[in-house]
Amino acid sequence: MSEPLMATYHRLPVTFARGEGIWLWDTEGRRYLDALAGVAVCGLGHAHPAVTAAVCEQAGQLLHTSNLYRIAEQERLAALLTQASGMERAFFANSGAEANEAAIKLARLYAHRRGIENPGILVAEHSFHGRTLATLSATGNRKVQAGFEPLVQGFVRVPYDDLEAIETAAANRSNIVAVLIEPLQGEGGIRLPAADYLPRLRALCDRHQWLLMLDEVQTGMGRTGRLFAFEHTGIQPDVLTLAKGLGNGLPIGACLARGPAAELFTPGSHGSTFGGNPLVCRVARAVIETIQAERLAENAATQGHYLLDSLRTALAQFPGVVEIRGRGLMVGIELDRPCGALVQEALAAGLLINVTAERVIRLLPPLIITRDQVDLLVGALAELIRGFLAQEDTELRPKQSGAAL
Repeated sequence: MSEPLMATYHRLPVTFARGEGIWLWDTEGRRYLDALAGVAVCGLGHAHPAVTAAVCEQAGQLLHTSNLYRIAEQERLAALLTQASGMERAFFANSGAEANEAAIKLARLYAHRRGIENPGILVAEHSFHGRTLATLSATGNRKVQAGFEPLVQGFVRVPYDDLEAIETAAANRSNIVAVLIEPLQGEGGIRLPAADYLPRLRALCDRHQWLLMLDEVQTGMGRTGRLFAFEHTGIQPDVLTLAKGLGNGLPIGACLARGPAAELFTPGSHGSTFGGNPLVCRVARAVIETIQAERLAENAATQGHYLLDSLRTALAQFPGVVEIRGRGLMVGIELDRPCGALVQEALAAGLLINVTAERVIRLLPPLIITRDQVDLLVGALAELIRGFLAQEDTELRPKQSGAAL
């Protein structure tokens, strides 16, 4: 019998059966330290009692009605998110890509109401915004676009962290209406902009009457040491998108807006069958309340500093390490060579990591990680990187077992 699943992933040879905190166990009973958290999704870790209680309670009452009716949990979540973020209104979808689709549609509506018929949205090189046709068109990665042409028009690409390039685009184009940007690029290799990048970009958007739209699908929900990454800069976006850590594993995305952007959607202009159903909204509310009550954003800041310092100390003598960078519990280790093979080697050592942009080891551990667990992570990873860099032929090297966790 042929494989029943479409071949959309190179899946690793492991199946997980259960989880608790930062740990996962496979079907053979082997334990793994999860330093990826489902790619920044499970910020509270696995089987957190607050999430479990919210799922069970809501599942026993009501899963779905329709957005044709008022949904109390959706309204409660919208109030909690807008209060926490300083935004005004929320639209709920099922993923980060859908949240970004909503943002793109808001920019188009904003343009047409200003009489701009062929609007342009500024986006960055090396960005990632999703895999729908519009969001992969906005994404600055040719690999995810290949084969899906013709792409959606209306995106103007500029280098990340380059205000001069944006100024040039503004001078040469009269149809720009918005900027869609990540406060910190995740899929692009954990790339941090200059400290004044977002404040200057905010001022530029104000001057040109553009919408500043921040994609915080990966950086939001405490990941960078604040509930939202834009809080590090003191600015306020016009549109903010969230997903991943918002549901701790349940599929939910959110597009928040303020000012003119908050008034653009009207009945019939956008929607979602499953978006914002009672179950996902109840769980998302529990996630936010837990992050706030347990001060997990603060823990992400504290343990993130410790993780960066520990990695820099442990890897200081490794000539193949180009840079170690990050903010909060969003950390990248850039090597001087492609290192995708390290993912399999780490798995064999009982450690879950990711490699992005070909040569950047990406760490996104749960926000609940402790200092002792950071020590375990750094010790195991340093041994793996040491072994990997010692190989003269990176393509034909023998498998490394690493340090068991």
